[in-house]
Amino acid sequence: MANANISSTELNVKQGEPTRVHPSEETPKGPYFLSNLDQNIAVPVCTVYCFKSGSRGNEDAARVIKDALSKILVPYYPMAGTLVISSEGKLIVENPGEGAVFVEAEANCDIDVIGDLTKPHPHILGKLVYNAPGAPNILEMPLMTVQVTKFKCGGFTLGLCMNHCMKDGLCAMEFVNAWSDTARGLDLKIPPVLDRTILKARDPPKIQFQHNEFAEIKDVSNTQKLYEEENMLYKSFFFDPNKLDMLKKKATEDGALKKCSTFEALSGFVWRARTAALGMQHDQETKLLFAVDGRKRFVPPIPEGYFGNAIVLTNSLCKAGELLKNPLSFSVGLVRKAIEMVTDGYMRSAIDYFEVTRERPSLTATLLITTWTKLSFHTTDFGWGEPLCSGPVTLPEKEVVLFLSHGKERKSINVLLGLPSSAMEIFEALVMQV
Repeated sequence: MANANISSTELNVKQGEPTRVHPSEETPKGPYFLSNLDQNIAVPVCTVYCFKSGSRGNEDAARVIKDALSKILVPYYPMAGTLVISSEGKLIVENPGEGAVFVEAEANCDIDVIGDLTKPHPHILGKLVYNAPGAPNILEMPLMTVQVTKFKCGGFTLGLCMNHCMKDGLCAMEFVNAWSDTARGLDLKIPPVLDRTILKARDPPKIQFQHNEFAEIKDVSNTQKLYEEENMLYKSFFFDPNKLDMLKKKATEDGALKKCSTFEALSGFVWRARTAALGMQHDQETKLLFAVDGRKRFVPPIPEGYFGNAIVLTNSLCKAGELLKNPLSFSVGLVRKAIEMVTDGYMRSAIDYFEVTRERPSLTATLLITTWTKLSFHTTDFGWGEPLCSGPVTLPEKEVVLFLSHGKERKSINVLLGLPSSAMEIFEALVMQV
């Protein structure tokens, strides 16, 4: 799709009345357990898929998607419930038959107006996703909302808002692709494994590692002032295979590392560049957080089709001065150590740490990298072919940077982030130097 400079006034969307889509068959009742890995990331994540009309047009799109949703909510019945706080002070799912919220909408323009979804447009793309009005917190938000928006050209968008506490990225894609398969009359490829108690805390809990992901850092650089006084800019930076190879070469040129992965090189670079862009003082502690998929790292491995979060946050702590005075190999090496730290023992210790403390990761002076490069957005087909494009509506927190794969070969990466305007200018200059 063309990369248009769309303004929020160009896209006018008229939403219909929201309805509830219930599972098409009777489903189990009673509370549904969420593991400690689900508790820490109870934030809504909104995505938009754009589909062209093809020979089918868009007249049947809402009905087909809605009927398939009703069917897929049978095996994935917890998605049709609501969040409540248990007597233990934890999130659980109640009323699993209540249903997902569904909205039909119409836009006043052609779908090409949206442009390429390589960066978040919260004010624009937000019109394509239904948010429950007046919901002050996650307990009053539906676990899932669906909006199908028809465009004048015959194309349509599917706007999803799903709570991260219900599933991580890989699980979310399994769910959406199972839903789209159902819309095309196909059977489930991988039935969901709903038992989350396999990731229950040990009794008694055993905290065997230091968990700096929860560490509180003092903002001695007063970066918060930048966020309060300046406009936030959201930008996307394109790293093609050549640029990624150059980063990897730069990370290994001093001989400290023999080789490194694309993720390690890009994460080390972005952490360093963002620290410099925000003007952090030399004695400012800064933290890097990112998720590692624990599916194959747990002993025994998590079963295929596990429905829930199987990712664990790992971390690295460093003084800003150290990060900036050392070569790129230094920050890349810290990323590697953070990955290697994630073993079965570490992950179970993190689960037990939350059981004992109920603490949540602190984001002060922190960069949280979330990676969608391995997620199969491009394969979602409800019967109108694969999406023209797909992407996030916005980033959930100002500290979050998103790595999103780009192109059919998926060898390029878009780095999406938001920064105060002066910091964005510096970050952009540093990216140009690669």
